[in-house]
Amino acid sequence: MKCCFIAVVAVAVAVAVVGSSVPTTAASHIELPRWLFGQQPGVEDANGGSKCAACTIIVGLVEQYAEIKNATASSALSEICDLLPDKLQEGCKSLVDLFGPYIIEYIDNHETPDVVCHAINMCTGPCQLFPPPKEGLQAATDRVRAHLESKGLLSSTHKLSDLPAICKIPGIKYICEIINNFGNNHDPLDDIDGDGFSPLPTLRGSDWRGKDCNDLSDRQHPGVKPINGDRDNDSNCNGIYGVEPNSGKPYEELLCSGTNQTGFIALGDSATAHFHIPFQYLSTVSWEKGTFKNLLPTLENEFDWPMLSSGTGYMNTSSWNPDVTGLDNSTYMVMRSRNLCSHRDFQNIGVNGARASSMNDSIQNSMSRNQQTDLPALVMYALIGNDVCNGHPDTLSHMTTPQEMHDKALGTLKFLDTRLPAGSSVFMMGLADGRILYNTMAKRIHPIGSLHKDVTTADVYNFLNCLQISPCRGWMNSNETLRNLTSDHANLLSNVLKNLTLSYKPTNYKVHFFPNPIQKAVDEWVANGGKAWQLIEPVDGFHPSQNAQPLITEFFWRYLNKNYPNLMPPVNPNNAEIFRIFGDQGGY
Repeated sequence: MKCCFIAVVAVAVAVAVVGSSVPTTAASHIELPRWLFGQQPGVEDANGGSKCAACTIIVGLVEQYAEIKNATASSALSEICDLLPDKLQEGCKSLVDLFGPYIIEYIDNHETPDVVCHAINMCTGPCQLFPPPKEGLQAATDRVRAHLESKGLLSSTHKLSDLPAICKIPGIKYICEIINNFGNNHDPLDDIDGDGFSPLPTLRGSDWRGKDCNDLSDRQHPGVKPINGDRDNDSNCNGIYGVEPNSGKPYEELLCSGTNQTGFIALGDSATAHFHIPFQYLSTVSWEKGTFKNLLPTLENEFDWPMLSSGTGYMNTSSWNPDVTGLDNSTYMVMRSRNLCSHRDFQNIGVNGARASSMNDSIQNSMSRNQQTDLPALVMYALIGNDVCNGHPDTLSHMTTPQEMHDKALGTLKFLDTRLPAGSSVFMMGLADGRILYNTMAKRIHPIGSLHKDVTTADVYNFLNCLQISPCRGWMNSNETLRNLTSDHANLLSNVLKNLTLSYKPTNYKVHFFPNPIQKAVDEWVANGGKAWQLIEPVDGFHPSQNAQPLITEFFWRYLNKNYPNLMPPVNPNNAEIFRIFGDQGGY
């Protein structure tokens, strides 16, 4: 499922504002990925779109922080820059120097963020996120704009019209490089040998796929069949290699041979990638030194947390507190616990905004598996929302049709039959029923409204829809009829997938359908005393939260055990011996 406009917070949001707001006479600037603001290709924004969203968020956060600290806007901005990681502080201060004259005075005068952003022409039309001023949005905007014009700040001869390329501003180049890397075909950026695996964690590296133990040899990577029994080298990076001294046999042969080693591969969207914006990023009442300490790796991972996801999570949430809190478990960890020989054999090919067409057209190609040299894999195809989600005003007419879903999903199944080794399995997950989003989240205070309790999630949904940058207009909408129609179409597409698993007969693997488990997971969570909102991301109001991840895992294994027990990976009787000899097997 797709991320939302709030993804570019702090400095990343500032880059978006500058990049989007430079007059057309200015030098060229960075082209931001559309997914950063919840837009799919072909969806035109309106009323200022993503630049309006970014401006409103930034001004709102600065105003709130200044109020909390009882400080001027200038002092607040300086303090905010100091809260950021050292590598981002220079860029932040450069942006403050550039844009301060446009906003500082009006923040100090307690103009609302919507008024400020309309006055400096970042926003147009009726869209607003915060409560309007007593005089009304338009009257307040006209008053502030007249004052800006009297100071010459909106003149075409002002320095903004001669702004250098955004990526040349001191301290901003690094952020631009990160954002540009998002379009690298979803392969690891640092992959010297080109085998699809990396020794470094972010930028589609080992946070997403098992860590490469030798990035100078494409014959050594997770999931490969052992070469010469791994007598001398750990070819499959599972930490098991060498020769048992008494028998002279390779440890791989003694401990792993005949144990049905199987890797795990997730093909999906931002729910698969586990999109998550830390609550405190948008809640100024939570800001303190250290709040943004993980902003750089978070940005390098596209605001995704695959290492904590239901499919490929391998870390504990305590490693990321307070950015991520909650329960953790994953399909990969269940498979590894049953057979330690499968250590590191996972791939998360989840992409923000992915749908059946983009998966079949390009994304699937970043999966690394070779039929002749690699081990079998269990694959989860999980595109659970974007085929019915878009930001178009006429959202229903832009949903994936049943025929398109059939053709594109079939294309991916045929592709997998050319990549997966014999003995593999594929499960196609049905689409979610997103009606739970509005029903559960609409009346809850959104993190950006934490200070004054003045912005609800419904306000955010409406703001996104007005700007036409909503990740899912059909479900994130007060119109109950539209929400029901969106769920009807999702169910129709799920049936297409289900029928495909019955009609398509692959050569190298078995394919099965897995009904989307999210609603059942919510029902069980609530029955056990939890609250439904605890399973939905509070910032975007759209994605499954961290607490939902192990529930998705649990429901899949229950389904597998009940319906396809023959596909349950057997427990390796040598696990205890593997742990005794190899410990954590080199970790991650």
